[in-house]
Amino acid sequence: MRRAGSRDDGLDRLTRRVAWALPALAVLLSACSAGPPGGSAATQPATSAVPQVNTKAAKPSPSDSPASDPAAASDLSTASGGPGRFPPTGRGILDGKVVLVDPGHNGGNFNAPSVINRLIWNGRETETCDTTGTETDGGYTEALFNWHVALYLTADLRAEGATVVLTRTSNTGVGPCVTERAAIGNAVHANAAVSIHADGGPPGGRGFAILEPVPDGINNAIVGPSAVLGADLRAAFEKGTREPVSSYDGINGIQPRDDLAGTNLSRVPKVFIECANMRNATDAALVTSARWQARAARSIAAGLAAFLVRHR
Repeated sequence: MRRAGSRDDGLDRLTRRVAWALPALAVLLSACSAGPPGGSAATQPATSAVPQVNTKAAKPSPSDSPASDPAAASDLSTASGGPGRFPPTGRGILDGKVVLVDPGHNGGNFNAPSVINRLIWNGRETETCDTTGTETDGGYTEALFNWHVALYLTADLRAEGATVVLTRTSNTGVGPCVTERAAIGNAVHANAAVSIHADGGPPGGRGFAILEPVPDGINNAIVGPSAVLGADLRAAFEKGTREPVSSYDGINGIQPRDDLAGTNLSRVPKVFIECANMRNATDAALVTSARWQARAARSIAAGLAAFLVRHR
C-alpha cells in the first residue's frame, strides 16, 4: 500500500502451525461458496483469477508452495465477494474471540476507477474509496498477496478457536471502501482487527512496518490498545519471518498514521501491517513465495494471539 495449554504453549503451537487447515476448508461453509448447478466459473476459487489489467501477474512456483495452496480455500469465497463471517474449526487459546481480517485492496479495483476513486470522508479529510494497491516489478499484485495471506491467517486463527470476519471474500471484486472496512469491524465488535498490505516504497528500501492510529475523537478509546497490538504484532512478525523492520517507514517498525480511514474510524483495536516492500527485489522474491506468505500469516496470527490472550 502506498498512500499519502498454557498461554506460552498455546502461542508456541500457534507460531509453529503451517496453514494446516486449508485443504479441509473446501468442505466447510459450502453454502457460502455454492454456485450455479453444473459448476460454472463462479464456483472456482477466487485466487485463481488474475486482474485483466495485469497480464504479468505471477503465481508462486509449485516448488516453493507450502503443503496447501490458498486457492483450495474456496469455502471462503462468497458469490457476492462481500464480507463474510467464518466460525472456528478447532478449539484453542482464541476460543470466543472475534478477529477482523482485512485484505487490503481487491483484484477488481483495476477495472473500476469510477468506484474506487469516489471521495469519502476518512474522519479527518477526504480520500478515495480505495486504490488498486501496488505490485512487484514482475506484475504480482498487492491485492493478490493480501488475499493469500488473509486466507492462511484465517485458517490459523479459526484453528485456535477464533471466529474470523473477512472484509472481502474474493479477489475478483471491487472494494469495499475503506470506510466500510472500518464499519465492518465495528459492527461485529471485533476483539482485534488487522489490515494486511504490502508497500510500494523506494526500490532501495525494504522491510515491514506497523501503521498505528492517531487519536481523532472517533478512535480515541482504541489508540492505546492498538499500540499494544502493534507492538505484539511487530515482535511476532520480526521473529517469525526474519523480515527486518522498514528502513524507510516509521521508527523501529512503527509508523503512526492519521490519514487512514481504516484506523481513523475504527472503534476496535486495529493496525495495518505493511508486510514488505514489493518494489524491492529481495522483498519481491518473498511476497511471491507461497511458503513465505504462509509464514507471514503464522507470524501475524502469533502477534494477534499475544494481544488477545492478554485481553481476555
